[in-house]
This record gives sequence, structure tokens and C-alpha cells, in this order.
Amino acid sequence: MATLPYFNMSRGQLNLKAMHEIRNFTQLTEHLKTTGVRKRVAVVCPYDEDTIASIEKAYNEGIAELILIGDDRMEHAVPTSLKNAPGVSMLTTTDNDEAARQAVAMIRSGNADILMKGLINTDNFLRAILNKEQGLLPKGALLTHLSVAQLPGYHKLLFFSDVAVIPYPTLGQRVGIINYDLSTCRKLGISEPKVALIHFTEKVNPKFPNSTDYVQLVDMAAQGEFGAVKMAGPMDAKTACDRHSAAVKGLTSDVCGDADLLIFPNIESGNTFYKTITLFGGAVIAGILQGPTCPVILSSRSDSAESKFLSIALACINA
Repeated sequence: MATLPYFNMSRGQLNLKAMHEIRNFTQLTEHLKTTGVRKRVAVVCPYDEDTIASIEKAYNEGIAELILIGDDRMEHAVPTSLKNAPGVSMLTTTDNDEAARQAVAMIRSGNADILMKGLINTDNFLRAILNKEQGLLPKGALLTHLSVAQLPGYHKLLFFSDVAVIPYPTLGQRVGIINYDLSTCRKLGISEPKVALIHFTEKVNPKFPNSTDYVQLVDMAAQGEFGAVKMAGPMDAKTACDRHSAAVKGLTSDVCGDADLLIFPNIESGNTFYKTITLFGGAVIAGILQGPTCPVILSSRSDSAESKFLSIALACINA
């Protein structure tokens, strides 16, 4: 039997045993409702139906208060029942850029907990977040994207990065991505996340720098730099999520067939995986930006209301 580079560490430092592991999105929303805490979501340009539907559900489920920021289009887009609800406020601005700046300012002043993109161009939205003087990304911090999928053919939630921000991560950036992602995994009660370092083969080859990075990452895990974690790789995505595939290949690792987190080698492979499982695999996905001083929901215009609502839920557990 072949053995993948692998590390397993149990330190018991996180004290998350009291919280049951959240294995699907229903459990996530139910957990948030039991806390009785509504997080304050600053929504930039809430003009489209899917954004409105998602924030209305978040409000009705008792997990969010809403601060709606945009131009006069809000008057027509936001239903009266939501406008007049306690815990919902509206701030009218002259244009989308000003709406983004106002929302970021509310986060900086402590008057909001989560930032959400509505019908605004991504570049304009990010410009406000990344502003060096008035933005939300601390100096030296890494901006990265985390996706979480619920798949009909998988037995628990599947986390993966990075599909939207970093084209070709360096070793240092991979370390940052993993640390952010592990933090979120643990907030969902996964005390010892299983991390699969994704490649198209189990072989390490200098022609593919990500595969040599993976050797160093596994070694870093062995030194305790990621805390309580099981990490293995390189391996392909099927091996990471299907025990039979690993057995056929003669691979042994607790990660194989039971991965919590997939780390992709580049944005092309990660984004292709994202689009494929949503289009053909029936996956429901939530996603947030990590690195800024608050969780940021950077949904695509094509994302469903359900996906945007679940992204709010994911942000709430991180806020």
C-alpha cells in the first residue's frame, strides 16, 4: 500500500468538542438561530431580486439585521414589509461608489459586522475594501476566497479555496489561505479538519511547483504550524473525496475519501471545480472573502438567492 505524505495532530487546544460538527447548511442556519444573535449586514446596492430575497430570508430567519445602502433604486426594489421592519435601516447615496465607501465606513466605525455586495461592479466594490487609508484589509493581510459546498453525493460540507482571488498562490499565500480556511472550519465545529492538497497526481514533480509546495506544507503541519489538523497530498480531488478511489490506487491516509478542505493549485482549477459541481453536480454553495477585518460576501450576479442567503449564514458564523 502506498502512503501519501501525511500529518495527523491532536492537541485538544481548541475546546470545540462541546459544539457538534455542522455537516450541512440546515444545521448551520439552525445553529445560528439558537444563538439569538443577529449580525448587522451592510448591503451595498440591494437592487436585484436575488439579493433582496436572500437578505429578507436572513432577516426573517432571525440571523441578521440589515443596513441597506444605495441610490433611489432601493425605494422600488426593497419591499415595504422589509423597509418598515425593526432592525432594518436604509441609507440613500448618490451613486454605487459612494454606497461602497459608506458601507466600508460603517464597518470601520463598528456599526456593522458584515459587508455584502449587491448589484455593483466587483471592481468598484473591491476598490472601497482595498483602499489603503480607508479600506478593510490590514497591511500585510492576504485577501482570499473560501467556498463551502453541500453536494448530493458527499456526506458533509466541503470547503475549498481559492476560486476567485489569487491566480497562482505562492507558498506563503498557501499558508495564509489554509490558516484562514482552517479557522472557518473550526467555527463550524470541525476540531481537526482534514486538508487535501489537490494536484492531478500523487507524484511530486519540480515541473509543478505547487506539488513541491505541498511537501513543505505537510512538513509544516508536522511541526504544529497549523494546529490540530490532518493534512495530506498531493492527491486528486476524487481521491480526496472517495475512499474507493484511494483504495484502488493503494493510498492510505485518513484524509482520503473524507476531506473537509480542498486546497487547489491555482484559480483555474478551483474555479472550474466550482462551476462544474454547481452546474452538473447539484451543489449548493456559500462563499466569503477572508482577510478583511470583517467577512465579505462577494456573490456573483448569477448566484441564486439561496446561495446568497447561505453566504450570509457563513459570514454570520465568522463575524
